[in-house]
Amino acid sequence: MTSLTWTTTEREGCAIVGVDGRLDLAAAPGLRTALLKCLAEQPRALLVDLSRMSLGDGTSPAVFTAVTRLATDWPGTPVLLCAPRPEVALLLGRGRFGSLQVRPDVDGAILEVRRNGAAAPMITDQLLPAVGAARHARDLAAEACVRWGVPHLVGPVSVIATELVSNAVEHAGTMITIQFVRRARYLHVVVRDGSPAIPVAASDGTDRGRGLLLVESLAVRWGTLPARDGKVVWATLAA
Repeated sequence: MTSLTWTTTEREGCAIVGVDGRLDLAAAPGLRTALLKCLAEQPRALLVDLSRMSLGDGTSPAVFTAVTRLATDWPGTPVLLCAPRPEVALLLGRGRFGSLQVRPDVDGAILEVRRNGAAAPMITDQLLPAVGAARHARDLAAEACVRWGVPHLVGPVSVIATELVSNAVEHAGTMITIQFVRRARYLHVVVRDGSPAIPVAASDGTDRGRGLLLVESLAVRWGTLPARDGKVVWATLAA
């Protein structure tokens, strides 16, 4: 049984995860999943309050490195580690952990996020898992690209949106949320459904998952995240 627990709250658009107890190898996967589910909600920032967390013998904070790396790919959310105990702070400042963003307290981190300005432009819609969902996704893709001054991306963004929504209609059969998010250098296509099943690109000549191979060929990166009520599949294109 793990001795680590965590709670999640929200403040000014930021997700705050308070970690309490001893982080060891057994607890790390559960904490990683909890942090990824927070990222799937696309908060302005993910703040991890470490003031009540210690490290087990021989345990490193590699879970935070992994989550930060995934957050950089999508949704581009900053991950700020707040108020670590002195022995944890010392380790976070060394070697491969030195690139992690550590802040002395949660309040200061929220002020920093507030100063950094507004959230990224976004277009969002809800789709029924029915015929016509993919066509509507294509229309939204074209609208997003034209609105944000990247008309040359209409083709690839439309294809990616079509494939991700078609997958959700066929394999999840739940309500679908589609989002297009514009950041300084990238445009993200994001599809969320109510199924926890993780999609896999085709291999060994099978037909299943061929659409994801097309997504992979068009996107700079693509991936999935577990969500509180299903999953998120995302793809990123250079803009």
